[in-house]
Amino acid sequence: MKLKYWIGFSSIEQIDSRFILQLYNYFGDIEKAYSSTREELSSIDGLSVKKAENFLRERQKLNLDEVYESVVSRGIKFLTFEDENYPHRLREISDPPAVLYYKGDLSKCNLERAVGVVGARRCTVNGKESVKKIIKELAGTDICIVSGLATGIDSTAHLAALDNGIKTVGVIASGFDYVYPSSNEKLYERIINNGGVIFTEYYPTFEPLKFRFPQRNRIVSGISKGVVVVEAAMKSGALITANLTLEQGRELMCIPGSIMNPNTEGIFKLIKDGATIVTSGNDVLSALDWEILPIKQTSIFEQDNLSIDEKKILYTINIEPKTFDEIQAETKLETERLLVLLTKMELNTLIEQTSDNRYKKG
Repeated sequence: MKLKYWIGFSSIEQIDSRFILQLYNYFGDIEKAYSSTREELSSIDGLSVKKAENFLRERQKLNLDEVYESVVSRGIKFLTFEDENYPHRLREISDPPAVLYYKGDLSKCNLERAVGVVGARRCTVNGKESVKKIIKELAGTDICIVSGLATGIDSTAHLAALDNGIKTVGVIASGFDYVYPSSNEKLYERIINNGGVIFTEYYPTFEPLKFRFPQRNRIVSGISKGVVVVEAAMKSGALITANLTLEQGRELMCIPGSIMNPNTEGIFKLIKDGATIVTSGNDVLSALDWEILPIKQTSIFEQDNLSIDEKKILYTINIEPKTFDEIQAETKLETERLLVLLTKMELNTLIEQTSDNRYKKG
């Protein structure tokens, strides 16, 4: 069984996918590549001598059957580079993963309609709300949202997809023995339990080391037809992903933000360099040239089931969250009446409270 040779290669931390695929392409067979001798390796042009030595040394310590069983016993599925189900866009990048480990139901995720969403970990409320708005407007489509399962914009994108019935794919920077950040454990479970997928190129025991996060980014962009960048400082992982998006020939899209926010410096640079500006779900569809049923934008004044006072409240918080006192000052509603309406609207998910006791649209 040739699968165990792919897993054996992948279990060696001292080498990487580029090295594995260089051998695979040279020998044309993964078993021959794994069984290669020092002399054969030395004849391969451009092969890293250090990695070749590491491979030969570590290979002696491996029991292929045990390494393979260690993956299967954890309930982890995988795709090798030669598997026909390996994502075709990912196969096209310059440095594709040799093995993709995953959990979830890959058959339910339409990777032909994959859109990456990336941004700052330390993001603003406006950045999060922008992501939620765009993704909510894509509800009812077969689009798949791809992101990196980090805090901030990544987690917001995954949650927005789940909340709107959209499939989502997370790409992590470690093996499945680790959940990073640990606060996302329930999010991992929600993605898997709702027909989504979590991918990683790393063998289960590999830790989430710092250098693995930029490597992870190339998979997020590589799977996607286009990537939406939400907030990105000039030196950030999101900007790295944006540059990878361009290198891979994918469509780069940006959600503009406040010029006072340092996290948008990278965004405005990308826009000046030609990235597509995105302010709605339809902008995403248009940029990717996807023919999907148009998304109808409904004004709050077109919602017949709302009272005049409820529409006043929604209009007041349409631009940014407001406190009770600010809403009352603008709507001129009596305290008791306003309290009743806010409670009712919150129960109906029309609005929600922020952590600093402001009200925003739900």
